[in-house]
This record gives sequence, C-alpha cells and structure tokens, in this order.
Amino acid sequence: MGTAENVELVRRGFEAFNAGDMASLSELFAEDAVWHVAGSGVLSGAKQGRDAILAYFGELGARTQGTFQANLQDLVGGEDHTVAIQQTHAEANGKTLDMAAVITFVVQDGKVTEGREFFEDTGQADEFWA
Repeated sequence: MGTAENVELVRRGFEAFNAGDMASLSELFAEDAVWHVAGSGVLSGAKQGRDAILAYFGELGARTQGTFQANLQDLVGGEDHTVAIQQTHAEANGKTLDMAAVITFVVQDGKVTEGREFFEDTGQADEFWA
C-alpha cells in the first residue's frame, strides 16, 4: 500500500471509532499491533495486541458514558508513518476534556501495526482520566 491508501485506512479508522463500530475498527489493526498512550495516568502505557487496543478504546467510551470523540482535523501521509491531528472531546464526572492530540500510525500490509497517541497537555489529560 502507498501513502494515499494508508491515509484512507486511518480515515476509515476514525470514522469507525467515532461511530462505535468496533467490528470495522478491528479489521484495520494487525493482530499483534501495539498502541502507546503518553503520560503517567491510569490509561497511559502500551496496549499489546489488537484485543487490548480495542479494550482501551472501549474504556474511553465507558469512562465518558459514550461522549468521547476524536474529531479528525487533518491527516499527513508518508511512506512509513501517517499522522492524524485531532480535537479530542469528552465529558466525565463533571469534567471536560477538550484539547488537540496527535496520533502517529505505522501501517504495514494494509493494517495498523502501531499507534502513538500524544495529547496537547499530557498532565491535563492524565488528570481528566484520574
């Protein structure tokens, strides 16, 4: 796959995520994919394998009573990495999370094999999830 196909795959991933379509989202990840979440909060760290990644995504929804949205702002494609810029919005326990985030994706053989998630203010994101 080339740059345009990788960008389209990531775009489809955002659409599936925001629609809560975990079946379609699952098809986009390699079985042994890894997802890294920056910070030192309760949700930070590496998620090893597709099932762990999908469980993490499910926890984002559960902890926010379904309000978590990753609103895609832009995608930048390259041969090795696709970078997504998003505005994140969620509400939970009287708190609101509304900030920019960047996710770098590695796509190999038509599947996401790695994601690295970075929030604009990691400390604020960690506090939101506490």
